[in-house]
Amino acid sequence: MNNASSIDLVHKLDKFTQAYLECCLWAESDESDESGGDPLENNYVFDDFAPESLQLAIDDCKRFQEENADDIANANYDHDEFSDAEMAGHDFWLTRNGHGAGFWDRELGDVGDRLTEAAKGYGECCVYVSDDGQLCFM
Repeated sequence: MNNASSIDLVHKLDKFTQAYLECCLWAESDESDESGGDPLENNYVFDDFAPESLQLAIDDCKRFQEENADDIANANYDHDEFSDAEMAGHDFWLTRNGHGAGFWDRELGDVGDRLTEAAKGYGECCVYVSDDGQLCFM
């Protein structure tokens, strides 16, 4: 993304959505070779998300937070480095995409179970590098 409005938008994201996108960059690869390629975070940043894909992520994160506000507020992550909102955004990406970690393995009890079910309800969100080098969701 090289237009000013997209770059401005990235910097206005809430902590949940920022962590969601950071997790996407950390957890996914560019599929540039037979072994799966490089992790996206090695070569891409927020500004590389296509505007439509960035908006999709913002909308999904906003809706998830609105629909699960009480459970997110009561998650009580035991983590000193990141806020609960950041951990929840990270876990939303991992859980909805079926990674080996997420809400369900944070020892959050019933809250974690409900957040897991809610995240899985969003379905998987795959990211790929388009022909013009932008990150897109499908």
